[in-house]
Amino acid sequence: MTTLSPPRPPVHPPPRYRRPLGLARESWLQYSVLVLLAVLVLAPVVPTLYQSFLDRPLYEAGGVLGAGNYARLFTEAGFGRVVLNTALFAGLTTLLSLIIAVPMAVVVVRTKLPGGRVFAAAMQWPFFISSLILGFGWITMYGPAGFVSVEVRRLLGFLPWNLYSIPGMALTEAVALAPIVYTFCASALRQSDASLEAAAQVCGAGPLRILRSVILPLLRPPVVYSSILVVSMSVETLSVPLLFGQPVGIDVFSTFLYRNGLQSINPDYGVLGAASAIILLVTVSLVALQAKLLKNAQRFVSVRGKATRPRPLDLGWLKWVSVAAIAFYVVMGALVPIGGLVFRSFTQVFTPLQSPFRTLTGDNYERIFTYPVYVQSIVNSLLVAAIGAVLVSALSLLAVMVARRSTFRFARAVEYLALAPQAMPGIIVGIGLFWALAFAPFGLGSLIQGTLWALIIGFGLRALPSGFGSISPSIMQIGRELDNAARVSGADWVRTFTRILAALLRPAFAGALILTFVTLLKEYSPAVFLGSADSNIIGTTMLELWVQGNTGSVAALAGLQIAITATFVGLAGLLLKGRNDA
Repeated sequence: MTTLSPPRPPVHPPPRYRRPLGLARESWLQYSVLVLLAVLVLAPVVPTLYQSFLDRPLYEAGGVLGAGNYARLFTEAGFGRVVLNTALFAGLTTLLSLIIAVPMAVVVVRTKLPGGRVFAAAMQWPFFISSLILGFGWITMYGPAGFVSVEVRRLLGFLPWNLYSIPGMALTEAVALAPIVYTFCASALRQSDASLEAAAQVCGAGPLRILRSVILPLLRPPVVYSSILVVSMSVETLSVPLLFGQPVGIDVFSTFLYRNGLQSINPDYGVLGAASAIILLVTVSLVALQAKLLKNAQRFVSVRGKATRPRPLDLGWLKWVSVAAIAFYVVMGALVPIGGLVFRSFTQVFTPLQSPFRTLTGDNYERIFTYPVYVQSIVNSLLVAAIGAVLVSALSLLAVMVARRSTFRFARAVEYLALAPQAMPGIIVGIGLFWALAFAPFGLGSLIQGTLWALIIGFGLRALPSGFGSISPSIMQIGRELDNAARVSGADWVRTFTRILAALLRPAFAGALILTFVTLLKEYSPAVFLGSADSNIIGTTMLELWVQGNTGSVAALAGLQIAITATFVGLAGLLLKGRNDA
């Protein structure tokens, strides 16, 4: 007799793991940020490097790769003199910036200085003014036919300076970049522990001995770090070398690219690409060195637990010498050139040989608002700055969240990509994007090239590190307990960001909006290659008017840009005050 075994239960395949919707959503957003940043950063770099090894323009078929462009660059194009001029200009600019800013940071932060708060704010004024406008102002006042120069030549019989020289270029650029050095040094001095100074005082050291033996050695990290930053910015700057150097045949990296690319009837794109690649390599190396020095800055830490509040040193009669020196820098370096430029905008002729009050007029501003092309350049600048500020700040906020507040496996790559544009000179961004748009797929390049969107992309790429750096400290001040509490309550990464962290980061986002707006409003160098007759901005319009000799209209446009910038800097101050009061 056969016994029947009980039927076995049906065998079902194991349930397939379904990825939570929240996890898929956050991965999609994080990868999108990574890809977008990679495309933006690589778009100007890849075509530039490729063109540097190609024996013909990118748009011609049949190109052969080789190093011939680099050989011609150093043998036929006179690039050796350009390298020497750039090294002299960058080195002298850095030296002058340190001479101006380091002593001022010490006396403003660490000594009893009358009007110290006013001078601390005034030291940063030149930073908010475009180097192009500052260059125009210096020529108006200190150029060979400038208001101050004519008066000095009349009194002394000669002019003791030459603005159209490498020292003249370096001095003007140093006035614009000294606030950067000052900011680094002043911040380090405010955060450092004053116990070493107190110990030196107990040992009988006087104020000058303390400054020389204690305070100045502590400034070594910010001095080295800011020096590399100034060198990098001096290498890439276009405005001052273009205004001062080109009329007398002094070429640096940026003007070499400008002259051989935009001004040349038949540009040699191979040499242009090779020169751009070398400049890019130099700036990337400087930024990498800067990052390495900052990484090792812990060796110089002087702020520990129980840090004491520093007691200002009394320099005696030397404090009045310090007041005079700072006032001279602020007044003669920034206020006089900018004031002279604004005054020039309200006069027909601006010279000490005739009272300017006899030729007061509003014709320069009337001319600006009469011609539609000039009005359009102002509108274009405001549109690029406003739209670009919103887009850059939003992308910066997402990049900060992915890099600093997620478990994304490529979070560090997102941070590197967001900060990478600080190593990319503006004129190279313009050249690289010009080539990239020429070969963009699906005809996108032809739709974007020469429009305001091309400027927004180029300017926004340059402003991205500023936006990232503005928001990043704020997210680091918010404890992760809020994230953990939201996760425990069932919220995913996207919901935690939109419901909790976004509200807390609203003030930082507003600050980034204002900072990037001012940065975008000042920018102009990428527009030299990306702009067109219909997308001129204030900077490129001022250059065109300057070449035509229409200095009155240049001054009027500069005055309008200064007024707009002052308004937004004032808003930034009010926002910062509101955050401090809160």
